[in-house]
Amino acid sequence: MTIDFLTTPSCTSCRKAKAWLNEHDVDYTERNIFVDPLSKAELKYILRLSETGTDDLISTRSDTYKVFKKKIQEATLDELLDLLVKHPEMIRRPIMIDTRRLQVGYNDDEIRRFLPRKIRKLDLERMLADA
Repeated sequence: MTIDFLTTPSCTSCRKAKAWLNEHDVDYTERNIFVDPLSKAELKYILRLSETGTDDLISTRSDTYKVFKKKIQEATLDELLDLLVKHPEMIRRPIMIDTRRLQVGYNDDEIRRFLPRKIRKLDLERMLADA
């Protein structure tokens, strides 16, 4: 299964995630969301997989977020999605997604969910043997 790997070139977390995916031979298709922005429908799909909704998706450290903070707090979901389509720099990155799983941002432990089940099982057995 191939992962959709949504990135931007200057993102440090994106580079870490990409190195991890390459190191673990995980198939992915990389997409620069500044060059090829996400559509409203794609953002809705990501939100459906998200456990925390828009909190997962919005980068509160973004300078653009600071400009639109009040507007974001008062926006309907539709208005918020329109804003994210126009300003992809407010989207937290990287986003890794397949048909069942979503990860926003880079996390050493959580990214392992993209390893095939058989490899995750072997890793767990190794960890238990070492304990």
